[in-house]
Amino acid sequence: MTVLAPEALADALEARADHPAWMVVAGGTDAMVEVNFGHRRPEGLLALRRVAALREWQHEGAELRLGAGVTFATLEREPFTTLVPALAQAARTVGSPQIRNAATIGGNLVTGSPAGDSLPVLAALDAQLELASVRGTRRLALADFLVGPKRNALAADELLTAVLVPVLDGPQEFLKVGTRNAMVIAVANVALVTDRSTRTVRGGLGSVGPTALRAPDAEAFANSNVDWSAGSVEPAAAQEVGRLVGAAARAIDDHRATAEYRRRAGEVCARRAIHRAFPT
Repeated sequence: MTVLAPEALADALEARADHPAWMVVAGGTDAMVEVNFGHRRPEGLLALRRVAALREWQHEGAELRLGAGVTFATLEREPFTTLVPALAQAARTVGSPQIRNAATIGGNLVTGSPAGDSLPVLAALDAQLELASVRGTRRLALADFLVGPKRNALAADELLTAVLVPVLDGPQEFLKVGTRNAMVIAVANVALVTDRSTRTVRGGLGSVGPTALRAPDAEAFANSNVDWSAGSVEPAAAQEVGRLVGAAARAIDDHRATAEYRRRAGEVCARRAIHRAFPT
């Protein structure tokens, strides 16, 4: 097959417009699995690894702009452990060190697996995505980008170029349940982010629905029951947050777990996350 590996973003966008049916790869950690198993037979590859602009990131004011080519190996370290702790925690759970050195946040989003580890964090953070083509650039909310399991709202000539997330003042947590402790696809994962300035708690759920989910009832209950002055939450309130998170799940039975187990795992993760963020 033909492989194009541009170095400039403008050239990559031109190539995308000229070859909309080609497979786009960054780290290739998801895409090449599909090729190796014969699930996809692309006529060509548009490889983005050499596009330096996609590997850049900026922190300006209260917003962090992550290029779509930023790797999980980068995200698991400082300054991201301070700026976006839950995303750094999620990054550390992605595959092996070799995978994290190749896998990118943009690839995780475009693949759109319900079990993608960065997705519940980005859902909780109300992330905005930057999509670009030769026609121009637009922003799209994550909830509008993820339209179904492994389906997204990219136009045929577009590339995901950046992820934009707020930098919040408050504790964050990410918890993941799998069939083993490392190099595993999530059975359930939960992200919790807080903001002292607005006194709000937000959560994201993964691997318990067709896309990353929010739990608005759990968030509303948490917002009403956190003692912000003491930085704590009562055990009974934490238990109820977990129950409401479990109720928000839209899980299915599959070869990794039953729907009931996924709901229960999400419930326990949520309870533990809020206990860690607001210890009694």
